[in-house]
Amino acid sequence: MADELVHYVVDRGVATITLDSPSNRNALSSQLRAELKQHLTSAIDDNAVRVIVLDHTGPVFCAGMDLKEARGSGAGDQGVNEFPQLLTQIMTSPKPVVAKLAGPARAGGVGIVAAADIAVAVEDATFAFSEVRIGVVPAVISIPVLPRLLPRAAHELFLTGEQFTAKRAADIGLINSAVPADALDDEVGRFVKALVAGGPQAVAATKELLRGDVTADDLAKSFNDMLSLSARFFASEEGQEGITAFAQKRKPNWIPES
Repeated sequence: MADELVHYVVDRGVATITLDSPSNRNALSSQLRAELKQHLTSAIDDNAVRVIVLDHTGPVFCAGMDLKEARGSGAGDQGVNEFPQLLTQIMTSPKPVVAKLAGPARAGGVGIVAAADIAVAVEDATFAFSEVRIGVVPAVISIPVLPRLLPRAAHELFLTGEQFTAKRAADIGLINSAVPADALDDEVGRFVKALVAGGPQAVAATKELLRGDVTADDLAKSFNDMLSLSARFFASEEGQEGITAFAQKRKPNWIPES
């Protein structure tokens, strides 16, 4: 379909799911979330699929939640309410998920990267937990992200919202490797080839093993605990001011005048 925002192709056991909404930096709009969820379900349910690759068009992997949709919405209508379902699908998928980043990720986009089993980015990709900069809390994404990160790095990057490089992302455990742009396809292909070489049932069981004693029900409870906090801040006076300031390309009102 010409108007779809997420494409799905299966080739030799590899399902490639491509975010294709470059006009808004592949932000997690309601349409993109719905299509991503549908394609993840298709890949998980297809016995012929052995590996899932999350790809993207345009210069940005994913900018996080669609702030245009978040502006003016109440807590119950915030798109972040649907985000735990997507993260849970990725985290509990019996097929390994590989995130392929030819560009930056922000906020919820970093949550998707952390939820994936393997993540590869080009060296000039950047990352940021930018939520605090717009007056919201990185609550939902903390579930997949915090187990990945070194604790000191998590405190620094969650609290400051500062941008960091792909090299640092690899150093602190967020991604597996940072490579030159012309080596991205080969590096992702190397991981895919290695993943396909494992027995599908053994790989699925090993994914469960790696989650430890965290079940899907445990994830649901953890996400629910974080969801109300996240949605409340998106709809709060501070969050709406931050979102508006971002849209208007100005500083939010809590930053002191210099």
